[in-house]
Amino acid sequence: MTHNATSPGNVTQRLHLIIALSLVAGQAALAAPCQFESQGEGRVAAIVDARSLRLDDGREIRLTGIETTAATKQALTSLLVGRDVTLRSADDTPDRYGRQGALVFIGDNETSVQAALLAQGNAIVSAEITDKDCAAALMTSEAQARRQKMGNWTDPTAIKNAESPDDILAGIGRFMVVEGKVLSVRQAGATTYLNFGRNWTRGFAVTISRRMLPAFENAGISLKSLENKRVRVRGWVEGNTGPRIDVRLVGQVELLGANEPTGVRP
Repeated sequence: MTHNATSPGNVTQRLHLIIALSLVAGQAALAAPCQFESQGEGRVAAIVDARSLRLDDGREIRLTGIETTAATKQALTSLLVGRDVTLRSADDTPDRYGRQGALVFIGDNETSVQAALLAQGNAIVSAEITDKDCAAALMTSEAQARRQKMGNWTDPTAIKNAESPDDILAGIGRFMVVEGKVLSVRQAGATTYLNFGRNWTRGFAVTISRRMLPAFENAGISLKSLENKRVRVRGWVEGNTGPRIDVRLVGQVELLGANEPTGVRP
């Protein structure tokens, strides 16, 4: 009987191997960050959706630090079902759906499942983790996948061009990554606008509330200094005539180098 190399069983085995290799490869670099206090252990009984899982004791866990792609749920299913995991986070307060947010670690592995997904291009950094070292480690994993054009980053439209607002507007209600040059920084009431288009009504813009200013200042970022700079922004797209991303976390905005290729961060 001839063995089919493309059978579902072999595909699953290869996916296991790819993710396992990613875990091992990243372990040395990412072992130190993200080692928050343990918030419990358990065995994964099921993957509820692309961002959450159920343990065999009934607890539902939301994977913090990432947003999903089309491949996230399949990758989680292959990686986690039936595995013993450790949960780590700075806060175990359940969200409004009763899910416990956490970074998930398989057994004694020191690299999170989130970092492995990011390194394979099967997730996007959400910027919700504010611990500086952990956030940088997750961003490094994503950048690795972008450089190698893996997973989600094989699609040249995965990063939107700020000069094409209609393409961004088509993604209303979705989490997107957008790159472009800030043409102007304007204050209107309690909101700062980073404008990427000359038509303020229809062009892409980033909005930042006044209450966010101290966080940017503490990070050493003057919003006015971003004028005429290239940046990468991530977040949920809103808007009517023109697309907007409301920045609520400093990590949603990255300053890009003048000669940095699109989609890559050193």
